[in-house]
Amino acid sequence: MKEILRFLQELQQNNNREWFHANKQWYQEIQKKWNLFCEELIREVGSFDEDIAKLTLQDCTYRIYRDTRFSNDKTPYKTNFGVFLASGGKKSMHAGYYFHVSTGEGDTYPHAHMLAAGNYCYDNRTVKILREDISDGWDEFSKEVLAVADSRFQVDMDGALKKVPKEFPADAPYADWMRLKSYSLFTHVDTDFILQPDLAKKVAEIFKTAKPFNDYINRAVDYINER
Repeated sequence: MKEILRFLQELQQNNNREWFHANKQWYQEIQKKWNLFCEELIREVGSFDEDIAKLTLQDCTYRIYRDTRFSNDKTPYKTNFGVFLASGGKKSMHAGYYFHVSTGEGDTYPHAHMLAAGNYCYDNRTVKILREDISDGWDEFSKEVLAVADSRFQVDMDGALKKVPKEFPADAPYADWMRLKSYSLFTHVDTDFILQPDLAKKVAEIFKTAKPFNDYINRAVDYINER
C-alpha cells in the first residue's frame, strides 16, 4: 500500500494530463496493486456477508478520471482509490462497505483515508420507511445495530435537515436520525493504519461490526424494490 500512497501524493502535486500520460505505466502498475487488494477485501468481507462474495472488481471499483462537467474543480484525476462492496454492485443503491485510500493529508474527505457503511442516496420512500422503523424500534436499533458497530464509526450528518420533521418529537433520542436523508456511518483512519500488514483483514474486521447496520438499511431498500 505504501507505493499506492506515494503515487496518489505525486498525483496530488501534478494533477494534469501531461504528468499522468508521462506516468501512465506507473499508474497501471498501481492499479494492479489496488485491484489485488480489492479482490482480497471482497474475499474477506464475503466470508461473513455472502452477497459480497459474489462481486467482481467491475461491480465495486471506480475510474480514476473525474467528471468535471458540473464542478468548479477542473483537475482531471481523483487523488484517491475507492471500493464499495454492496449487494448487487455499486449502482444497486444497497447499503454496503466503502473503503477509501487517499493522500492522507488532513482528516476530511476526500483527502483522508476512510471506512464507511451504508449509502448516501436513497429513494424518498426508503427514507420514510427508515424513519418509521428507527423511531418505532429505537431500542432494537440502538442496542442491536448501533451498539454493535465499531466505536470509531460516527453518523454522517452531511446533508441532514436543519430541523426534525414535525411528525417526530424534536427531543426524542432518535431525533437526529429523523433529520437524515442518507444513512451512513464513517470513520477516518491514519496512514499507520493503511500501512499495517494484513490490511484487508483489518478493514474487514471493522466492516463486520457494521453488517447489522447495512442489513437494517437494506431491509427497507429491498422492501421498496419489491413493491
